[in-house]
Amino acid sequence: MKTIAFFDTKPYDRESFDKVNADYGFNIKYIPAKLNETTVPLAKDADAVCVFVNDTVDQVIINKLLEMDVKLIALRCAGYNNVDTKHAYKKLHLVHVPAYSPYAVAEYTLAMILTLNRKTHRAYNRTKDLNFNINGFVGFDLKGRTAGVIGTGQIGRIVASILNGFGMRILLTDPFPNEEFAKSIDAEYVDLQTLCNKSDIVSLNCPLTPDTYHIINDETIEQMKDGVMIINTGRGPLIDTNALIKGLKSRKVGSAGLDVYEEESDYFFEDFSNDIIDDDRLGRLLTFNNVLITSHQAFFTEDALGNIATTTLQNIKDFFADNKLPNEICYHVCDDECDKEENGRCW
Repeated sequence: MKTIAFFDTKPYDRESFDKVNADYGFNIKYIPAKLNETTVPLAKDADAVCVFVNDTVDQVIINKLLEMDVKLIALRCAGYNNVDTKHAYKKLHLVHVPAYSPYAVAEYTLAMILTLNRKTHRAYNRTKDLNFNINGFVGFDLKGRTAGVIGTGQIGRIVASILNGFGMRILLTDPFPNEEFAKSIDAEYVDLQTLCNKSDIVSLNCPLTPDTYHIINDETIEQMKDGVMIINTGRGPLIDTNALIKGLKSRKVGSAGLDVYEEESDYFFEDFSNDIIDDDRLGRLLTFNNVLITSHQAFFTEDALGNIATTTLQNIKDFFADNKLPNEICYHVCDDECDKEENGRCW
């Protein structure tokens, strides 16, 4: 029986994985702590480690896992910017969950848009105090407005389709345009500057890469419409937080919905209600009544959790059975050397 060291365990992780593991039979060692230099010894005697978005999988951690004869790192998420993929190449195989429920994230994007636009979060708090005044809650019709979607993978395409259903004009930008999709919803691919110039709402649905790091910055915010709404359900570092704060203070940015944050690993998924936040930028963002911050929960549906558990455990089963690994991470690492197409594995 193979043993999995499962880091950063939350109650909902254990519930969903135990349910699915009934069909797989792995020995899962649940560890509440995040994976880092202090906790990595807890992976001793494990055949594989399972990690999430805020676990540290850098060169030091990879070397220590190798010393303990760990064979596989299984990410139970799509993104892997927290992994030193180049150092892991030809040392440890990496698998992830590229698609668990794109509808969950896309629908959450819409929830943030509607909440910020119609101020339902503020209305809820106001009426709880028996204050039924609606001053300050004016919004705008989505119909006839322009939405800019940055990134047209599965999630971005669903976001665009939903907003198209509201009667919005849709602008898209992506280094790999899907013209057939754009035509199907009467959307248009444009460059980033044009999208910024013309969009009332900008939604970030792209992966974090060197090219998309701080794609929203002082320059791109300056190119946007006054009062623009910015929504980020992708990755925190897609936005330069300092630039966003300046944009909010100057009223250039009318509102922002952030399900992710640049330094989220220090706070998200944990309870700090009895502590003081040391992060001045996060503290500043929390003071704006036109900023909605949630704790990386866009993925958080029953459907997604079940899909994540199933795909993760199947990835691990395939690895130890010497099967092909369709969800192996190799992008930006092996390039032309990859054997995945021919042999089913990156190396």
